[in-house]
Amino acid sequence: MKGTILVLTILFSTMAFAQNKNAKASLEVDGVCMMCKDRIEKACVKTKGVKSAIWNVKTHELKLIFDERKTSIDSIQKNVAAAGHDTKNLKATDKAYNSIHACCLYRDEKVKDDHKNE
Repeated sequence: MKGTILVLTILFSTMAFAQNKNAKASLEVDGVCMMCKDRIEKACVKTKGVKSAIWNVKTHELKLIFDERKTSIDSIQKNVAAAGHDTKNLKATDKAYNSIHACCLYRDEKVKDDHKNE
């Protein structure tokens, strides 16, 4: 009985340490301007467990540092999509997308063209 309890204790403690409190990840997020950058980064940082979120306007790369014990990439992507921005794996609803400022409508080719020289 003591052996079983010891094995279970070791197993559960190993599982607890398997999650990284400073996990790093990178996501592709659509957007076109500095207002998009602000919105994307705020959506991430408002997610419990996200420590850092930096989105690059030119490359569309979102670099994250987060606590895997408190959140997941899926949760972060859901919050970014709720703010109106598509990720590679999750598309924002039309309602969320249409709520962003007109200059940020990244699905519109004319808007993309307008931001190319920034």
